[in-house]
Amino acid sequence: MAAGPAAANVLAVVGDPHPSDTQWVEGLWTAIPEPKARIRLCTGKDIRSALDEVATTLLRAPRRPAEHAVGNHAHEGPNGLDADGGPDSSQEHSRRTGPEQAGQSADPADHSSHAEHDERAAHDTHSGHAGHDMGMEVSGLPMADRGDDRDGLRLDQLHIPLGPALLDWPAGLVLRLSLQGDVIQEVRVELTRVLRCSSLPFWDEPWMRAAAGEQVTRGQAARRLCAAHLDSVGRLLAVAGWSTEAQRARAARDVALADWAASDVVAAVGPLVRRVGRSRTLRRLTYGLGELSTNAAATAGVSGPAWVAGGDVWSRLSLWLEEAAHSAALCDETRPLDTVQRRTGPRGTVGGTSPPSQALLDVLPCLLEGAEFAGARLILASLDPDIDELVPAGVAEVPHG
Repeated sequence: MAAGPAAANVLAVVGDPHPSDTQWVEGLWTAIPEPKARIRLCTGKDIRSALDEVATTLLRAPRRPAEHAVGNHAHEGPNGLDADGGPDSSQEHSRRTGPEQAGQSADPADHSSHAEHDERAAHDTHSGHAGHDMGMEVSGLPMADRGDDRDGLRLDQLHIPLGPALLDWPAGLVLRLSLQGDVIQEVRVELTRVLRCSSLPFWDEPWMRAAAGEQVTRGQAARRLCAAHLDSVGRLLAVAGWSTEAQRARAARDVALADWAASDVVAAVGPLVRRVGRSRTLRRLTYGLGELSTNAAATAGVSGPAWVAGGDVWSRLSLWLEEAAHSAALCDETRPLDTVQRRTGPRGTVGGTSPPSQALLDVLPCLLEGAEFAGARLILASLDPDIDELVPAGVAEVPHG
């Protein structure tokens, strides 16, 4: 995985973008310097062979002079993404916390932080939707216009799109933000259009198969639930800048998905839960961000961890860890799912009139508006909507909140 287009050589598109909405793909392709290659990976394709072909193509490609490569990398400067792809939230660090005691060197406070530069530059090299609703432009760069502040002042207002392709970001999601200073004033949520797909969403698959009448054991569902939560935990930790624990979360996720015994999954999950759960720095970094009460979640149709947690980013992260640890111990269960368990997937109630991730996207603007820009990606990562849930239903766009 590359930190951004300027650091990449290959553009791999997984799935089928709608032919009428491929501008963002072309934007990414243009931002990748030579030598480069592109590939589309779809169901039934031998991914290993396809990637080997791309590697061979790159090795045979003629090399450009060094000065051209330097010029192409000029796009990368303001992004500020580190080699691990873990953008840190500098404003949140300075506002909430200081470094932890010795022995916590892998904690997020110890990482240099460039989140604000990363986000403000996302409209350039990471988003094919740049250039829309931007106000004035000079040499293709958006300039701030004026808007009313909540204090009644006229302040510069900047419009920034984030997505649809960022590291540790729900692929296909676009957030259009209106900023005044470092405060988010308005949020519009969109999705890139994709062709319909017959495959079931990966994380919801056991519950959707059970709803269709197939025999699914509690162990199979627990294994997928554990892996899904660990995947979400890894993404949130990466956004927070704690790359070492993010990698451990993903390694534990892979253990759960590899059909190892429950004891092995527990052994992989336990140390992660203890280390992340006792991090005072991470708790201070996420405390009070993205408050969503249980009542507000229920009113918005949110179910699953975001509803059960009934709190902030830290509350939702803590619940993921708790449920991952509980599910890890159940991975060898052979009893079938009961009626209630058949409907409860990683992000909420499966099989209803609307996918659970739709409600997460609907409530997102309310959580982001009024929040500081540096905390935006942490709030989104703590909800972690699964865009795949919307594809089988043919959902192409999400109305703005």
